[in-house]
Amino acid sequence: MTNIATAESGSPSRLIDARIAELADWRGTTLANVRALIRAADPGVVEEWKWRGVPVWSHNGIVCTGETYKSVVKLTFAKGAALADPAKLFNASLDGNVRRAIDLREGEAVDADAFKALVVAAVALNPPKTRKSKV
Repeated sequence: MTNIATAESGSPSRLIDARIAELADWRGTTLANVRALIRAADPGVVEEWKWRGVPVWSHNGIVCTGETYKSVVKLTFAKGAALADPAKLFNASLDGNVRRAIDLREGEAVDADAFKALVVAAVALNPPKTRKSKV
């Protein structure tokens, strides 16, 4: 089993790799699958490791996080309340004004095309960073 504590000095992508390996069950497989979908939807996505061990995918701001719990892998979209969700993927954190989440339980799979569309839409909500001129 991989020990994330020994990998803390690694890159965020390596830390996410270590988390997936450490889980060594359906949660690791699920996290790996959604990670691949996120990367496919936005090849420019940046992987981060925040809040003492939460995988985060960003592109000019947070797109979503991938938290793992005993009975669920939770994908929280930072601006989920502003996203259209025609496939009704969001099934958690529905009462808030900003975030929305997708809880995946053992044996459940996310609709890949709908999930990738949600990621693309989430990226579009994060405006490109502009450089300030030094005048």
